[in-house]
Amino acid sequence: MTTLAITPMARPWRQPSVIPGFGLTFGFAMVYLSLIVLIPIALLILRTTQLSWQEYWAIATSERVVAALRLSFGAAVIAAAVNTVFGTIIAWILVRYEFPGKRLLDAIVDLPFALPTAVAGITLTAIFAKNGWVGQFLEPLGIKVAYSALGVVIALIFIGLPFVVRTLQPVILELERETEEAAATLGASRPQTIFRIVLPTLVPAMLTGFVLALARGVGEYGSVVFIAGNLPYRTEIAPLLIVIRLTEFDYNGATAIATIMLAIAFVMFLTINLIQAWARRRFGYV
Repeated sequence: MTTLAITPMARPWRQPSVIPGFGLTFGFAMVYLSLIVLIPIALLILRTTQLSWQEYWAIATSERVVAALRLSFGAAVIAAAVNTVFGTIIAWILVRYEFPGKRLLDAIVDLPFALPTAVAGITLTAIFAKNGWVGQFLEPLGIKVAYSALGVVIALIFIGLPFVVRTLQPVILELERETEEAAATLGASRPQTIFRIVLPTLVPAMLTGFVLALARGVGEYGSVVFIAGNLPYRTEIAPLLIVIRLTEFDYNGATAIATIMLAIAFVMFLTINLIQAWARRRFGYV
């Protein structure tokens, strides 16, 4: 009696594994994902269907909502971009160099993870206010941080930095110094080594850190609400506007704004992930 062996080619979506239990673990993952993510999002969208298309469009295009969304996503993109640049530098220093206080600096990077966001917002406001430690020097120069859009960006930079640093550190740790030394031996200058050898290797991880910092910044509330000033049409973020609608018992309006944020964030993250996948293929990393 012959039996048919199931080869990996029969189910290309399933990779063979030495450890059994794919069906059980996959089922558990889907149930957990549904309970934590999919069902709440589905209920959010279902609540929005109580609005007519005209009502939904009126909320989405209202001047106050557009201004809040522009500030939330614009500030998050700027902060994530800044963190990607300087977070890469910090991660490189922490991995490649030994210096006094390195362990202390490494621990400081994680402080935004542990610090309550409300405390971070109050602290940043005190520092950058007109009479604050730093603000008192910026105010004569015409630079207003607290109660401005710039303050929102600084708050998002503060909370997003660890995501970039911790994402890049393991990748930098795995970089082979021999490759850089070989490039130098062959006559490559330092800029050529950085831009042709080091950065292509780091691009996928940098994009991952950017996405994580962006995702953290888009939905941030606690640290921003204190330093922003919360002026409608100027320094009011979208999460705060959702809270305001909830306190006014306008649940349909709150869910409508939430779904708009969800849709914009999904498109942004999908685009970045596609770019990241292209970068991995382009530079030969999987």
